[in-house]
Amino acid sequence: MHSSSVLPPLVIRTLGHMDYLATWQAMQAYTLSRTEESADELWLTEHAPVYTLGLNRREVRPPSRQDIPLIEVDRGGKITYHGPGQVIIYALIDLQRLGISVRSLVSMMENSIIELLAEYNIPAQARADAPGVYVHDAKIASLGLRLKHQRSYHGLALNIDMDLAPFLAIDPCGYQGLQVTQTRDLGLTLTPEDAAQQLLDKLSRQLGYTRAIVRHSL
Repeated sequence: MHSSSVLPPLVIRTLGHMDYLATWQAMQAYTLSRTEESADELWLTEHAPVYTLGLNRREVRPPSRQDIPLIEVDRGGKITYHGPGQVIIYALIDLQRLGISVRSLVSMMENSIIELLAEYNIPAQARADAPGVYVHDAKIASLGLRLKHQRSYHGLALNIDMDLAPFLAIDPCGYQGLQVTQTRDLGLTLTPEDAAQQLLDKLSRQLGYTRAIVRHSL
């Protein structure tokens, strides 16, 4: 594991509402143009309603509603939904430089969410068979990553205060009948902004960073 003192500071980008396709293309471009000196980055954003279908497309039922676009993407996993009121953090991390595996990065993301919910007395768990975070068997956060040259992109989506109905039109992450929940339905009066800030802090620490530079655009 490298000492954080020799790493460039983590860059946190708070991007506000972003077009999904443009964000995905920007993640790909950053990952492909990175050098050994490039900073790791966390991108905080929110998307208009969109279904995304990962690389594991076998036996995935298409959405039963056509009013929300479906985009085939290059992350792992199957189908999920993104929409307003969901905290999305994309993790653009050089795994080799940090000396971590992709499984470790997934665990760091899951543990950051579990730690956040635990502070509000909500017990949450990760599952070995289905990446993500669950509260009483209902999924509250989804995860999906892509690696190029041991550098990651894509990331996590935590449901805070959103319309969950679009999840009913799909088998979330490929699981028929999987229940989905959010912090609002668990009695938390947590805004997406507050949840995002707390989650960014926790994930930064999980990654071993003590310094971060905040930027508000790409």
